Amino acid sequence: MPRTRYTALLAVAVVSTALAACKGASPPSAPAGRLYVTNEAGGTLSVVDLGRRQVVATLPLGKRPRGIHLSPDRRTAYVALSGSPFAPPGVDESTLPPPDKTADGIAVVDLATMRVVRVLPGGSDPEQFALSRDGSRLYVSNEDAGVASVVDVASGRVLAEVPVGGEPEGVALSPDGATVYVTSEEDGRVTAIDTTTNHVVATMTVAARPRAAAFLPDGSKAYVTAETGHAVTVVDARFHRVLRTIALAGENVRPMGIVVSPDGRRAYVSTGRGKRVFAIDTATDRPVASFEVGERPWGIAISPDGRTLYTANGPSNDVSVVDVASGKVVARIAVGDRPWGVALSP
Repeated sequence: MPRTRYTALLAVAVVSTALAACKGASPPSAPAGRLYVTNEAGGTLSVVDLGRRQVVATLPLGKRPRGIHLSPDRRTAYVALSGSPFAPPGVDESTLPPPDKTADGIAVVDLATMRVVRVLPGGSDPEQFALSRDGSRLYVSNEDAGVASVVDVASGRVLAEVPVGGEPEGVALSPDGATVYVTSEEDGRVTAIDTTTNHVVATMTVAARPRAAAFLPDGSKAYVTAETGHAVTVVDARFHRVLRTIALAGENVRPMGIVVSPDGRRAYVSTGRGKRVFAIDTATDRPVASFEVGERPWGIAISPDGRTLYTANGPSNDVSVVDVASGKVVARIAVGDRPWGVALSP
């Protein structure tokens, strides 16, 4: 047989054998990533390996870790810490112990070494925050002070304190980085802050006790959850005006956390005591589905492909892994004491 023909036949055989071996085999999956979970009562950070669906590290942080974000390069985690005592709605605050202001701050965690390398000032009683697109600034809600603090990460200085109403909580940065929205639970409003000047450019009245906010990827709209309003307020984010209110029906439905899918087609809302996540169609601004996920889900995150949701369930000390297509919980991962916030690193 001529050598050229033999070589060609050999090549065909090799390819055929390889194809036969691959039949019925699923393609190799990409790394599942890690989920970082703040445990408010435990004062810790749980690191979840999503491939193995288990905690692989636990890091002591300080008092009441709540809001969490990762740096743009995913090498650093920032976590809001607070020395203020737990104060659920309706509590007589005069009966509470005094706050430990020395415990307030933003913990900076090196994720390679799993160490807290510094604690930045974050104003009084920091709860949630947003990180600028370049990672140079933090915009922090100061729950007991009624202001949002602007923090320079490199120097650790508070550059500005912007009045935003009573009991500020949710903080969200617009996709273009030009505007920050801060919710005020007490006043039922959202304040829009220009990130260049750190000045207020608009305020919007929304449904009662707003908790969190999230923008569509194109920056056209924002969605604001309202715990006691049992609703989500839709905001025109270009002109900072309320468009409509979406009522969420059901027993004990208290909208808390919110995340928008990567393609912008859905907004997913955790509902605390309602135990459910609602899916809102962002084209029509109507709820299109809801599914039970766990005990008092609060913090919520979504995978880059939009197929999986993760919710932090405080009373049961676990995280639910939810298949979006079916609305089914496919796993529960035990974490620390009273999980609150979640951040995903693909």
